[in-house]
Amino acid sequence: MGKYMYLFQGTAFSSKSSKEIEILKDYLFCINTDGMIERAVAPEDAEYQSLLDTYQGSDNFHRLKEGQYFLPGFIDLHVHAPQWAQSGTALDIPLYDWLNTYTFPLESKFSDLHFAQKVYDDVVSTLLANGTTTALYFATVHKEASLLLAQICASKGQRGLVGKVVMDDPEQNPEYYRDVDTKAALADTEEFIIAVQELAKSTKQGVYPVVTPRFIPSCTDEGLKGLGELAAKYDTYVQSHCSESDWAHGYVQDRFHKNDAFALYDFGLLRDKSVMAHCNFLDDPDVDLFAQTGTAIAHCPVSNAYFANSVIPVAHIHAKGVDIGLGSDISGGFSPSLFDNIKQAVISSRMLEDGVNPSLPAEERGAPGSRITIHEAFYLATAGGGESLSLPIGRIQQNYAWDVQVIDTKCPSAKLPIFDDNEDLHDIFQKILYLVRPEHIREVWVQGEKVHSR
Repeated sequence: MGKYMYLFQGTAFSSKSSKEIEILKDYLFCINTDGMIERAVAPEDAEYQSLLDTYQGSDNFHRLKEGQYFLPGFIDLHVHAPQWAQSGTALDIPLYDWLNTYTFPLESKFSDLHFAQKVYDDVVSTLLANGTTTALYFATVHKEASLLLAQICASKGQRGLVGKVVMDDPEQNPEYYRDVDTKAALADTEEFIIAVQELAKSTKQGVYPVVTPRFIPSCTDEGLKGLGELAAKYDTYVQSHCSESDWAHGYVQDRFHKNDAFALYDFGLLRDKSVMAHCNFLDDPDVDLFAQTGTAIAHCPVSNAYFANSVIPVAHIHAKGVDIGLGSDISGGFSPSLFDNIKQAVISSRMLEDGVNPSLPAEERGAPGSRITIHEAFYLATAGGGESLSLPIGRIQQNYAWDVQVIDTKCPSAKLPIFDDNEDLHDIFQKILYLVRPEHIREVWVQGEKVHSR
């Protein structure tokens, strides 16, 4: 019935700009067979009632219940998929010990495809259940297991950007977990890129290969140069860690006598489709280089609190024209929920502005102008992520993918504190962002297909 695959009716929240939300009250959303929003029709529009008359009562008409709202699907720009198996452990030890005692031994197990299948099935399902419709994944050094992750994203309906990790420096990586050598690392990466691009041809929502040097300390110069050449040859996305901590930032300065940003640029790894995680220690020339090359930042506020030794000045960097989105950084970040990272992004920004050392006078304690609002943090998790990936996702508006989560504020087991039927929708929006748990997420849709319900 009708020319649209689906017609949805309900109230949606979406970013109008990085600082302002748009409330689409009782709109009709017309979804075409490609899973795109062909039209968003307001109640006052002339066609509104005729569309309702045409679609009401049909199987492809969906009206939200009282107390339910649409949010855009979240875009997680930094996930270590194998580390889901250790989430919630060992976050109180130094980064170097965490990597070598827990993380590298765990990631080495992904040579076993049966083990990889169990973990990857679960992490993709868990992220979907938490409203994450697009995820940028680090896998492991294993080509077959990395391809398996892309296949699982394709089959479960998540838009997955997946990287086979490169760790080719025998002096910097443990013998039990690294690429055999640089030649093998580059050959495996190229074969992985070709295989995922082939998989993408039959995947509605899209899966994408990502060139993925773990970070500069794990890679040889030859490996980094070869990865930059592969990214250019196949026009792929690129991801890595950049200036995350005092140790990592200092290591690159000692090795190259320049910051991570300029070292990565010299190897061809900063480009319009690059997303660099953390970036806590960028200086202004680094930021300008990011803006010039179109490189985006994955801000990981929960993880940064544990391992990054600082708070990244998000407001300052964004004001200089760099695209920024949010990352959970499983498992450096314990939570698979970008709701938790939205909250932490606001908290961390206020701590940066106010300062944290009570022995200093108030006027010397913080960095003025650093705080961000809940509206800005929501933008990072949605539209900011879409802009970082240069994809039509992260907003509920015409010509964007129908990637949404249906939030139920009247969930019987966890009703949100909304007691006035006429409560301002801006206030309801804030309560959703601060108080929603997975049980409030009743449905998740990606590219016009339902991928999760409860």
